[in-house]
Amino acid sequence: MSSESSAPGASPRAPRPGAQKSSGAVTKKGERAAKEKTATALPPVGEEEPKNPEEYQCTGVLETDFAELCTRSGYTDFPKVVTRPRPHPTFVPSASMSEKPALDDQRLSGSCSLNSLESKYVFFRPTIQVELEQEDNRSVKEIYIRGWKVEDRILGIFSKCLPSLSQLQAINLWKVGLTDKTLTTFVALLPLCSSTLRKVSLEGNPLPEQSYHKFMALDTIAHLSLRNNNINDHGAKLLGQALSTLHSCNRTLVSLNLGFNHIGDEGAGYIADGLRLNRSLLWLSLAHNRIQDQGALKLAEVLRPFPLTHTEVVERRRLLLERGTQERLRSPSSSRHGDSKAEREKSQVMGISSMVLADKMDKMQAMKTPKGLGKKKDKPGEMVKKEEKSGSGPSPTQGAPKKEDTTKAGKGKVTIPEQKPTKGKGTKTGNKEKRSILLESELVAEATEVVNPLLEPVEHRDGKVFMPGNKVLLHLNLVRNSITETGLEGFLAAVQYQVKFSKAKSASKGPVGLLWLSLAKNCFAPQCLAYAMIQELMLPRDPIKAKLREEEAMAVST
Repeated sequence: MSSESSAPGASPRAPRPGAQKSSGAVTKKGERAAKEKTATALPPVGEEEPKNPEEYQCTGVLETDFAELCTRSGYTDFPKVVTRPRPHPTFVPSASMSEKPALDDQRLSGSCSLNSLESKYVFFRPTIQVELEQEDNRSVKEIYIRGWKVEDRILGIFSKCLPSLSQLQAINLWKVGLTDKTLTTFVALLPLCSSTLRKVSLEGNPLPEQSYHKFMALDTIAHLSLRNNNINDHGAKLLGQALSTLHSCNRTLVSLNLGFNHIGDEGAGYIADGLRLNRSLLWLSLAHNRIQDQGALKLAEVLRPFPLTHTEVVERRRLLLERGTQERLRSPSSSRHGDSKAEREKSQVMGISSMVLADKMDKMQAMKTPKGLGKKKDKPGEMVKKEEKSGSGPSPTQGAPKKEDTTKAGKGKVTIPEQKPTKGKGTKTGNKEKRSILLESELVAEATEVVNPLLEPVEHRDGKVFMPGNKVLLHLNLVRNSITETGLEGFLAAVQYQVKFSKAKSASKGPVGLLWLSLAKNCFAPQCLAYAMIQELMLPRDPIKAKLREEEAMAVST
């Protein structure tokens, strides 16, 4: 019994150790649960973070939005948004010599302090520098990023906070380690930004595939700087094709900076090919490249009348015939008379449009004298003059005026009603900004054929069709290449042609074509005759120098 009683007595004791074990297990489980809670408290935050940036509504203040989005994305250390320093005002007052030693002493005394060392380290920390509007200190006008790698995650944050910046005008990236993949992501981000974004600067970012031409596919970027990117002839080919091809043309890019690259003669030829049918680019820099005489001659050839290739001639004929059919389809609706009269006008228009090319090709080649051309060019000549008067500067070759020219030459009465609005548009093209805005509005409203330079009036010489040279380009910089006197001769011929062309216009409209041509620091002597002649011809065309001369003359006269 004792054994039996002990057994039951042992039985209640048995659970106690078990209970202790269970309590110990509970405590261990509690510890594990506490640890798991602390461990799982962080991962859910990290897991929920990618969802939170999408839910966050940007306020339009870049400093607040970028910091909040980075925090929600799990960044503990991210670049700070700071105002871009402006050293110019601080240096202007310290013009006296007495203040310089005091400033130097302050720098020397401060260089040994701990604060100065920390400030130096802070200076080299990654930052996003912004330039604010003067009227509104919260509106970001320009963004500057330099010296740190911009990855996909940062670009994803930019895609959320940049569209809320309603006054953003420019983005400048300098040595940010972009790749061809991240460049594609960055280009896809730009259309999301405000319509005020007009300038992109990407410098010090060499890419293996050289896909910089993707920027030119956007219809919002007007100023593009691609300096110091090791762009070679292959990259120049892609850029030249983005400027224009036989069936496409960039219509929004106003300035293109390709300085400090590795573009040679072949690449310069590709850029020249892009300038054949491009009528929007006003400013081009090819400074500090490897262009020699062959590339210089190709660039100079585009600035004066050049012969069309066979494919270009075929495309021109196709465009003329296509436009003729469009005009015929419009004529019945605009005609108030009977169908018989409309059909007569159609037949007349078709007869003229189909015979214009053949007549010009045959008779103009046979009769090279102006007298022989006088009868043929009475009406077209008048239209050319009207068109030249309607747009001073490069914009007339952009589109609508040239369309009217060829239609009037080929179709007579059909396009006379369209002349008035284009005249009005042409007279408004004063400065570069107005001209670029005008071009955009025209291109949105009108068809591609309207702005195609192949529809410009042409000349026929020696069995070839010569198109007027590119007189839209205002500024060409070729400083520090390898151009010799041979290349200078080509530019001299181009400048002489453009000077004669502008003199044929009314003096009130001003010069047309190149206003600045920079050829210094090349492989020719500064006292070279061709270079001196170019300088002499270009001097009166430079509006800044002309204004200075007028001011000097006014000062002398008073």
